Amino acid sequence: MSETPEHRYEISSDPGRLDPARIHNWLSTDTYWALGRAREHQDRAIAGSLNFGAYDTASGEQVAYARVVTDRATFAWLCDVYVDRSARGHGLGTRVVEAVRDHLAPTGVRRLLLATDDAHGVYEKVGFTGLDNPEKWMSLRPA
Repeated sequence: MSETPEHRYEISSDPGRLDPARIHNWLSTDTYWALGRAREHQDRAIAGSLNFGAYDTASGEQVAYARVVTDRATFAWLCDVYVDRSARGHGLGTRVVEAVRDHLAPTGVRRLLLATDDAHGVYEKVGFTGLDNPEKWMSLRPA
């Protein structure tokens, strides 16, 4: 009998369990949003964020990652969500995002935002919707 996805993977926010080299490799080589990101840049992003990893319970190997930029009181930005190709198709991305949502719930964070080009269905399963008033939002992209 094979393990169910719920039991095959453990999700943790323990920063000591993260595999920064693996995270950097995933994001800098296999994503549209962080392609070519420098390792030093990624390490600083990890250090300044609330991080989540998913780990194979048999091997202990990290198989997914998500990062949250937050004040842990009013606002959070979910980013760098990645599931290793070998672990896709088992609902792990949804489970990681649920873990982020559930971890932040007791903090009183009133708004959890993200941006995606292609994973709307994953996030909708967890309760994300489009912005009610996108015309109110602005962005600054320094040169």
